Amino acid sequence: MRKLGIALIVLGLIFGVSGKTMAAGTANQTVQFQVTAIDEISVNGNPGPLIVTNVAAAGSEPTQVSDDTTTYNITTNGTSRKITGQITSGGAMPANTTLQLNLAAPTGGTSQGDVTLLDSAASDLVTGISQKAESNLTITYKFGATVAAGVVSSSSRTVTLTLTAS
Repeated sequence: MRKLGIALIVLGLIFGVSGKTMAAGTANQTVQFQVTAIDEISVNGNPGPLIVTNVAAAGSEPTQVSDDTTTYNITTNGTSRKITGQITSGGAMPANTTLQLNLAAPTGGTSQGDVTLLDSAASDLVTGISQKAESNLTITYKFGATVAAGVVSSSSRTVTLTLTAS
């Protein structure tokens, strides 16, 4: 009889506990979310030295040397974006020299081709960019000099690329 009583108590505890865990109940939560604007651009490395070793005759187009060993990466979730470029450190280019930049466009964008960089204003390099994440897009620098440039000692400029709304 005692065993039957203990068994009934144990069964009662088991069913009592499982009954409570099987009870219906709900709980609600409010979840907030958002996606912020993402406009990121980065470069991989620096171009090698651009050294002009001969120049064209006076009145001719500048002799140019180029470097296309660096790349850039872009990520944007925006629409109607563009990439601009500007010389932001080191001052204007020496007289009778030019520094041009040509960025390969991400899918759907339009490269503006060889663009002469200025220290006074940003120039459009790529336009028509919308919702992209692409890597290793080619950067080509061209440095040109005419005979009137004379000898230009080793110098450098900082070029800043900016991804912005069009």
